[in-house]
Amino acid sequence: MRRPILVAALALTLTACSSPASREAMTPQLLAIDKHHPYSLRVQTNGGSETGGLDSTNIADADLKAAIENAVIRNRVFKSVIQGGGGDYELNVQVISLRRPMIGVTLDVELEMGWSLVRSSDRTVLMRKSVQSTGQAGIGDAIAFVTRLQLAVEMAARNNIAEGLKAISKLKL
Repeated sequence: MRRPILVAALALTLTACSSPASREAMTPQLLAIDKHHPYSLRVQTNGGSETGGLDSTNIADADLKAAIENAVIRNRVFKSVIQGGGGDYELNVQVISLRRPMIGVTLDVELEMGWSLVRSSDRTVLMRKSVQSTGQAGIGDAIAFVTRLQLAVEMAARNNIAEGLKAISKLKL
């Protein structure tokens, strides 16, 4: 009698509904920044998607935008982040591809995002770069597949944001 209940509980744990990537978990903490730019920045994101009830973990545009803004502020890459119109510079980040495994014990996620930095005053493109990153989570990180997948997606996004912002910090603006 206990065995079927245990099997059912294990099945629910392993196949629970997916959660979206968390903006907090996607935000890199302390980065080795070359230059702190004394300008304002406006961030725009696209190409992401919401996580539906039966979907795999996705990266929502609003959460990606918040993670990038938080990382910019936390690491002082720019003096300030502007909402809406304005700003000395505009950063556009687009999710190009997010490759997630369907099964596995150790999950490897591959993420590619396009980064573009534009000077607002004259629309000069100062950087256009494709950043590829990976994230990995294993059974030691979480037993449930959906949780491991979420952790791997968040790590791939965090690594991508870190690489994009490091590239921007090397620019002479």
